[in-house]
Amino acid sequence: MKNFIVRTITAVFFVAAIVSCFLRPEAMMFLFALVTGMTIWEFTGLVNERDGVAVNQMISTVAGVYFFLAMAGYNSGMTPAAVFIPYLLTLIYLLVAELYLKQEDPVNDWAYTMMSQLYIALPFSLLNVLAFQSDASGVHYVWTVPLSVFVFLWINDAGAYICGSLLGKHKLFPRISPGKSWEGSIGGGILVILVAVLVWYLLEQYGENALGLSAIEWAGLGLTVVIFGTWGDLVESLFKRTLGIKDSGHILPGHGGMLDRFDSTLMAVPAAVVYLYTLSFL
Repeated sequence: MKNFIVRTITAVFFVAAIVSCFLRPEAMMFLFALVTGMTIWEFTGLVNERDGVAVNQMISTVAGVYFFLAMAGYNSGMTPAAVFIPYLLTLIYLLVAELYLKQEDPVNDWAYTMMSQLYIALPFSLLNVLAFQSDASGVHYVWTVPLSVFVFLWINDAGAYICGSLLGKHKLFPRISPGKSWEGSIGGGILVILVAVLVWYLLEQYGENALGLSAIEWAGLGLTVVIFGTWGDLVESLFKRTLGIKDSGHILPGHGGMLDRFDSTLMAVPAAVVYLYTLSFL
């Protein structure tokens, strides 16, 4: 009972922080720059516990945060493309440095270093692509799109848990995540599609459908988030099984670490960007 209360309190504060941060672009940039740094720090700390791995935790974390802020500045129109040059130079340094450090397995160091950027820094940075939209009149902050990705992920988790508890008989991926079922995943997906259509209706009513997506396109976005969010969850589960750990950390009482909390996000956000850009070319 005590653990349930702790989990509930943490979840309420977590949801409140995410929802409120998207109301202002400055708040969104600050919070997710912090989240990016904390997640990369957690990831690099975990992989550095493996034999023969020595990732530069500080430089990798700073580089990831800088990349997020550079993406925010570029997509919001505040900075030119040259803002990415220091980040590219940092990546080159991290590669070249292994020539002189004489580590036991430099290939492992390179792999985990680049993974921290591709697996964590890049997906979080793509939130800026969802949040800032440009047209003939300039760049506009669109809070509804990135927030909807998180709402869909939360609804999917809740729906999958309820449907899985009531109806779950067929395991979705028993080798990696024995608790997930096909029934739960399908139930969560259907619920998200219904919520996505409801989101479309509400945004139309209040004139906030900035991208002009139709009900079917919103449903497609919801389904995309469900599929890739589930894969993101499974990817992190495989990562933890490989390392032999239950939780990635303990910073969020009752919910584990940063990777545990944002695992679905790390694949859902890039997928949402690809989906929306695909629609723009149709």
